[in-house]
Amino acid sequence: QVQLVESGGGSVQPGGSLRLSCAASGIISGIYFMAWYRQVPGDQRERVATITSSRSTNYVDSVKGRFTISMESAKKTVYLQMNSLKPEDTAVYYCNAGGSTSNGRGFDAWGQGTLVTVSS
Repeated sequence: QVQLVESGGGSVQPGGSLRLSCAASGIISGIYFMAWYRQVPGDQRERVATITSSRSTNYVDSVKGRFTISMESAKKTVYLQMNSLKPEDTAVYYCNAGGSTSNGRGFDAWGQGTLVTVSS
């Protein structure tokens, strides 16, 4: 009932920038939070950044000062601006969102993932 579609992944050299986008659609009445996670094959999924409906943000230490999460509520879209990228940022990035639907139920949805590769 709720779908998340990510875009913006790709390959970039160390020091470069990328911006990820994630658009939510479906019978959504409200979004409480949106977040970005990343996962390297063989490792656990790591939460990278979170933003709440009140625009409170939180980042994992390894990306503080380099990544910025933002949200456009009207478009139900979250962005992750990634600057000064490092090879260790290489991963599949997943969008996650939680909120309520118009039929009164809560949701916790995930996107399909988008690959970010940082390499020279």
